[in-house]
Amino acid sequence: MGYEYTGDAHRELVDAYRADESPFPTDDSREYPRRDFLRDEPLLLRQLLFPRCWNGTALIDDPAETRRHLSTLGACIQTGITAYANRDADELSGVVDRALDRLPAIRRTLKRDVEAAYKGDPAATSYCEIIRSYPGFHAILTHRVAHHLYEADHVQYARELAEYAKVETGIDIHPGATLGDQFFIDHGTGVVIGETATVGDWVRIYQNVTLGALHFEEEEGEEHMLAKDYKRHPDIGDHVVIGAGSNVLGPVDIGDHVSIGANSWVTDDVPDNTSVFIADHPEQVRKPNR
Repeated sequence: MGYEYTGDAHRELVDAYRADESPFPTDDSREYPRRDFLRDEPLLLRQLLFPRCWNGTALIDDPAETRRHLSTLGACIQTGITAYANRDADELSGVVDRALDRLPAIRRTLKRDVEAAYKGDPAATSYCEIIRSYPGFHAILTHRVAHHLYEADHVQYARELAEYAKVETGIDIHPGATLGDQFFIDHGTGVVIGETATVGDWVRIYQNVTLGALHFEEEEGEEHMLAKDYKRHPDIGDHVVIGAGSNVLGPVDIGDHVSIGANSWVTDDVPDNTSVFIADHPEQVRKPNR
């Protein structure tokens, strides 16, 4: 089944590429090392969203080439959705068009995520380093596309994209989770964000953090069947930092300007302007090896 993109996102994206200013990459002459992917969508997305960092400079001054990339990506999305549900061809084309039409807005959000990563990590040396090398940013990029497909009720294909991102980055974000602006996952390995979690603006989380469920409800009248579609994950406010190894569990509310220290276990609401940390650390004992 063929697909050809017919919207205007290619023109909007080209205008956005040309409007980029430092510290985002503006040099069209650089060529970066090749990176292979197990499926087609990741590279297509990265080239369409940040062409200067992914050897996609042919897109920058050529709306027709950008449109061809959109059509190729759209064919992947169409195939992925069709695998799970038979849809009328015209209806399916409309679904794919709407997903691709979102890319310019997603790009604007991702640029703010890059800014948050640069400001939040003293080890970051450039925006391009973050765009190419940071697993947290790669997971967020895929999630922002998968989340749109999830909201459009294409949950199974959205889960495929999320699963690929997890394989590549070690970060597991359910496509149903809602992420705010300027979101940064530092290091990232072992991070889990559940389906009904929401995250505010300017939130930074570190490796091995779980925004998960605490208890599960069973479906009434169905033995051993867990209930679906209810709130079971936390809501994180704005300007929150969650330290490595922390678990925030259940449908709790974490306020604005909250700091949660490493290895914390949070199962109750936390008000605004609060620090949470483990007060009594285990005593460390040292003895010589003999």
